[in-house]
Amino acid sequence: MKILGVIPARYESTRLPGKPLADICGKTLIRRVYEQAAKSSRLRRLLVATDDERILAEVRSFGGECVLTSREHPNGTSRVAEAAEGCDADIVVNIQGDEPLLDPVMIDETAQVLAEDGTVPSSTLCVPLKDDGAVRDPNTVKVVLDLRGYALYFSRSPIPFVRVKTGCPVYRHIGIYGFRKDFLNTYVGLPATPLSSAESLEQLRILEHGYAMKVAVTKAEAGPGVDTPEDLEAVRLIIGSASGV
Repeated sequence: MKILGVIPARYESTRLPGKPLADICGKTLIRRVYEQAAKSSRLRRLLVATDDERILAEVRSFGGECVLTSREHPNGTSRVAEAAEGCDADIVVNIQGDEPLLDPVMIDETAQVLAEDGTVPSSTLCVPLKDDGAVRDPNTVKVVLDLRGYALYFSRSPIPFVRVKTGCPVYRHIGIYGFRKDFLNTYVGLPATPLSSAESLEQLRILEHGYAMKVAVTKAEAGPGVDTPEDLEAVRLIIGSASGV
């Protein structure tokens, strides 16, 4: 099974412009993500898909593979699809470009879901959520699953609503996605849908069009991502403390 990893990296960011090139204890954010992803045991090939020559130059400077893509993509998955064109791959894993503490096990788990079940077109991960504040936080995306592990719904709202305590878990969605390559091309061509637009969650478009996404509960620890200057400082502290910087 040929598995391709693609890290979409856009220069412009509303909350943190130039985010992929932000310095984190002597290395850029995109380099840290790339080096973590490269530790995956399942990837045959790894590349960055960007819209900016500065990111292209940075990735190539540390020996990474990078391709320049259109500036017109509406989301990261669309950019991943362009980068994957012409690549010899059965499965494409969309690896978020703002996760410098990424555990490479998560890449392996995402790909494994598709490797084990040939009927599943897409996959992602989740982790049990026990913080009541995070359950109510609209920036923390939740997912509910059926008994086979397929996603029923993703939401920024608290789901499920626990009226009766039965031990039913609340899961936080982790934004890493696996696609069969042929389905990836299908997905990016699907029209926008009401729920995905209302929640601003692109993965809902898969469910609304009647396709399936299987969700594995990760065994890895999910570290914080970088969306804001405050996130960046928090990650610098974590990495700096771990490395003695």
